[in-house]
Amino acid sequence: MIVENQQKRHMSVGLLAHVDAGKTTLAEGILYRSGSIRKLGRVDHGNAFLDTYDLERRRGITIFSKQAELEIDGLSVSLLDTPGHIDFSAEMERTLQVLDYAVLVISGADGVQGSVQTLWRLLKQYEIPVFLFINKMDQPGTDKRKLLEELNQKLDSRCIDFDEVRENFMEEVAMCDEALLELYLEQGNVSSDWIGEAVKERKVFPCYFGSALKMQGIDELLKGLEKYARCPVYGREFGARVYKISRDAQGNRLTHMKITGGILKVKTLLETGEKVDQIRIYSGTGYESVQSVQAGSICAVTGLSKTSSGDGLGMEGVGAEPVLEPVLNYEIKLPEGTNVHDMFLKLKQLDEEEPELQIVWDEVLGEIHAKVMGEIQIEILKTLISERFHVDVEFGTGNIVYKETIADTVEGVGHYEPLRHYAEVHLLMEPGEPGSGLVFDTLCSEDLLDRNWQRLILTHLMEKKHKGVLIGAEITDMKISLVSGRAHTKHTEGGDFRQATYRAVRQGLRQATSVLLEPVYEFCLSIPSDKVGRAMTDIQKMYGSFDTPQTEGEMTVICGTAPVIYMREYASEVMAYTKGLGSLSCTLKGYEPCHNASEVIETVRYDPEADTDNPTGSVFCVHGSGFNVTWDEVPDYMHIESCLKKAEKEIVTESVPIVSSGSAYSGFDDDKELEQIFERTYGPAKRKEWKRTRIQTEMPVAKEKKPKERYLLVDGYNIIFSWDELRDLSEVNITSARNALMDILSNYQGYKKDTVILVFDAYKVEGNPGQVFKYHNIYVVYTKEAETADQYIEKTVHRMNRKYEVTVATSDALEQVIILGQGGQRLSAQGLKEEVEQTCREIRKILEERRETDKNYLLKDIPAEMADMLEDVRLGKRRFK
Repeated sequence: MIVENQQKRHMSVGLLAHVDAGKTTLAEGILYRSGSIRKLGRVDHGNAFLDTYDLERRRGITIFSKQAELEIDGLSVSLLDTPGHIDFSAEMERTLQVLDYAVLVISGADGVQGSVQTLWRLLKQYEIPVFLFINKMDQPGTDKRKLLEELNQKLDSRCIDFDEVRENFMEEVAMCDEALLELYLEQGNVSSDWIGEAVKERKVFPCYFGSALKMQGIDELLKGLEKYARCPVYGREFGARVYKISRDAQGNRLTHMKITGGILKVKTLLETGEKVDQIRIYSGTGYESVQSVQAGSICAVTGLSKTSSGDGLGMEGVGAEPVLEPVLNYEIKLPEGTNVHDMFLKLKQLDEEEPELQIVWDEVLGEIHAKVMGEIQIEILKTLISERFHVDVEFGTGNIVYKETIADTVEGVGHYEPLRHYAEVHLLMEPGEPGSGLVFDTLCSEDLLDRNWQRLILTHLMEKKHKGVLIGAEITDMKISLVSGRAHTKHTEGGDFRQATYRAVRQGLRQATSVLLEPVYEFCLSIPSDKVGRAMTDIQKMYGSFDTPQTEGEMTVICGTAPVIYMREYASEVMAYTKGLGSLSCTLKGYEPCHNASEVIETVRYDPEADTDNPTGSVFCVHGSGFNVTWDEVPDYMHIESCLKKAEKEIVTESVPIVSSGSAYSGFDDDKELEQIFERTYGPAKRKEWKRTRIQTEMPVAKEKKPKERYLLVDGYNIIFSWDELRDLSEVNITSARNALMDILSNYQGYKKDTVILVFDAYKVEGNPGQVFKYHNIYVVYTKEAETADQYIEKTVHRMNRKYEVTVATSDALEQVIILGQGGQRLSAQGLKEEVEQTCREIRKILEERRETDKNYLLKDIPAEMADMLEDVRLGKRRFK
């Protein structure tokens, strides 16, 4: 049941603006006019009510979002002041999740800049109703009429001047919406209630003009909020949205949230398993402790350690992924002697408060890395770390944060089946629209996989940032749909589907044509007209593009796009060649195909197969033991038929045998999900007429089977360290031990006639491509870098066991189990030694028989090496009996 909160109307309103638009000054004016503060503060005086941190007061900018409580004619308002600088835009975006209305502050002197358009797009995406306040109208050169035209052209044609009553005001408002227009034509008027609903539905955008510094236009804005803003209607069921994590002066962890339903009380047990210790209503630096808060309120609670920005509590679901992301990656350099582990844990506190930082430990480089938006944020972070943790850190050279996507549709398969575990996942991976991020869906029938398992798979898809296979960058702009899967009634656990899901994503990426993406800025460059040629040449060199330059007096404005990697430091260059007259403003447009992808890939040298934390292959099981299968061979092992191949096969097949009069295969008619997959990938299905074919009823004549060729694979080092005489020799010279084993196996092969393959590990030899050569009558293999003898043998047995009789000589117990699972035969090191000794005894017996008859027919066929070995045995120089 939905009921309106009757006790008190509450609404959250956020202030948003580009840097230096006067947003914090407007906040001071609003608080003063509403009676919340008694004295006006100023940013330039360092005493603004909402600039609560010393760092903000010193720099004169808003760094963290702040909350203030005020009353407007019985309406309780939580006013949230957000950062305006692009370096702290992620902090601003997190606040959007809890706003009922936004006041967008625009500098009348600067007009609608690129950053304002970015804010407008964000407000549209989050579907937040907007009031506009055009500030600094007291400055020379501001023209209300021209500014309104600019607002209508660059933002929305439904931006209406609400600042003054005009004869055609109602008509202008009515033209914004068909329903309003019909009402206006019928009644000749539009009530404030109807206008309020239109504002709430983002069909009308009220505009107010004034000067916050001179307290002009603020009263009109407050009256407009009171008259046209509508408090949301909330339900009885508890819900809350977390938008921020911070810490107070005593180090207590604060979870900032908006209550979106029901009531939150102190000592309430949440689904995280934690209780709320204290509820605080902040206003500036001060707060009031309360026992409960109702829906619509914004509060901070203590006692929660498992929450994070974007979390939904109670009835609320997972929050939306952020649109604005850092595009620069920096190494955090610690002073000598600093405990790296302790410092990393401390920095993770900042990661909670600023999740876009993404503090990570790079195991390969042994470095702490963080992602930031720009140079100003780096300065702020250095100060924060010094003040909070008393450590002076430095930031290394920044690197661009690249991303990856795919250019074609593939089906990724993941299988995880070690002993007593089982899960298989099939994912359809399709290219998405630029900027769409990752979209997850399920097209899998519940007849194939239970709904609970499907939800678990989707959770695993969303719970981590999956790496691409070009440089190991995060993947984006694709749709991943679950199309099939399988669980075991007894052996499947939740973690099995996590493994299978991760492997399916990576296996699909290995199949697809991957595309490297780089971040791109939208820029607006204002320069003296005589410098236009220089600017246009620079932009072209930076692989950028631009619109037709617009001349405004002695200045020319060029707007366009260019890769972030080139625009990072271009602002200082502009200041230099324009002698301080030029300016450059940049906002992140998004990600586009990298202009120098091959160069970046070659520089990074990422090997997806060496990334053991993100495997591309799968684990299968035979005869009770698991074995690894590489990504390219997984389709040959999977237990469920490929949905894409099945769909394609059913469409292109021209004739299907009728197996009985009572059954006929109906293709896609029995599986609408597969039809949707195929048509989305290959276009509408073109069905062909079914044709009957005659079934072969005569029994084929059985052919006599030929005996299989026999192969012996020997794990070289395992044998050397298992035989006493070879182990003793290896302690003196490992090469001599290898050569001795090669000689022994050559002689052994000369009698047995099996094909012998001797395998030595060389996986630790950097850059080793592997080597195979023939030594007398046997084959010797040195594995390539990152490939062990075990892996080589397992792969070889798997490929050969169907055609040949394969035996593996090793004393590695796990390897023996895997070989049996692959269908091969095992022979221990001691067993091979006994085989060699038995062979020597048999040959010696034959030699003795030949000597008695003086007929040396056997010796004439034995190689010289064998004859030498037999002579050594006879003389006691070898220990084989």
